[in-house]
Amino acid sequence: MKAQAGLIIHQEQEEYLEGLLPRRDLLLQEMEHFASEHGIPIADPEVATFLEITVRAIRAERVLEVGTAIGYADIFMARAMSPGGMVVTIDISAEMIGKAKAYVKRAGLQDRVEFHKGPALAIIPTLDGPFDLVYLDAVKEEYRDYLDLALPLTRTGGVIVCDNVLWRGQVAGGRLLGEQYRSSTKALQTFNEHLTHHLQLAAQILAVGDGLAYGVKVK
Repeated sequence: MKAQAGLIIHQEQEEYLEGLLPRRDLLLQEMEHFASEHGIPIADPEVATFLEITVRAIRAERVLEVGTAIGYADIFMARAMSPGGMVVTIDISAEMIGKAKAYVKRAGLQDRVEFHKGPALAIIPTLDGPFDLVYLDAVKEEYRDYLDLALPLTRTGGVIVCDNVLWRGQVAGGRLLGEQYRSSTKALQTFNEHLTHHLQLAAQILAVGDGLAYGVKVK
């Protein structure tokens, strides 16, 4: 969720766009409140809605997610799938996976979400493709490594979505909100350049949420 309004686009524009979002159901509202109360980073509602739309647009049947948190984005994506669809999600935290499983079960989607606990860089090579959509929302310094491992598992025509790539305005703005962001900001600057010039992707950076990288595997 956004730490502060107006860091990516002007605040009045952000508020207007948020006002156009469909109202989330009570379960999703509960998850948003829980994440905000406990400082857990989950996808912004517009990002989760964007993922849902993408799943529907490409008729995704298999999704790979790196960074489960409490399962907020999983519910949006799983709801957009046919009954045979599957979101394969990875997180290093047993506590987060436990909470995500509980929320996913309450949403009645436990048969559409497969959980893996551990470092994504170790787990991705053990998975079988192809995936229709890959969603990255974990350690920013590892985004390029995630991409390098996930891209061979992505079908041609499949979509890559990476969250927080403008990183609270720091990536494009040339300013740091704190020294603790230096490494991640530099890594994202390098990653954005790599992704948008990747020979296998047609890709662009979008000012959605905290910044989304959106790419289609073309070869």
